[in-house]
Amino acid sequence: MTEQINNGAEQAPERGDRKSRRGYVVSDKMDKTVVVQLQDNVKHALYGKVIRRSSKVKAHDEQNAAGVGDLVLITETRPLSASKRWRIVEIIEKAK
Repeated sequence: MTEQINNGAEQAPERGDRKSRRGYVVSDKMDKTVVVQLQDNVKHALYGKVIRRSSKVKAHDEQNAAGVGDLVLITETRPLSASKRWRIVEIIEKAK
């Protein structure tokens, strides 16, 4: 029998794709946390009208760089607190 030598390093399990979303910061009153409002346009199943739905999520902001009105790119991450599941990747556009 032949055995493959792995040099002691095990293969890390393949990680699934993480969701990325763009949204506007609506609150930055917490330390290292911002509230981001995400908008999604969905088509009504029966009538076909486009409906604008929005949801708010809390995102981790390590440098406290994002302010209210900034357009940010956030990505899904492991749970950081009871309600924080996202982190800021980049600030796309600063508020004027």
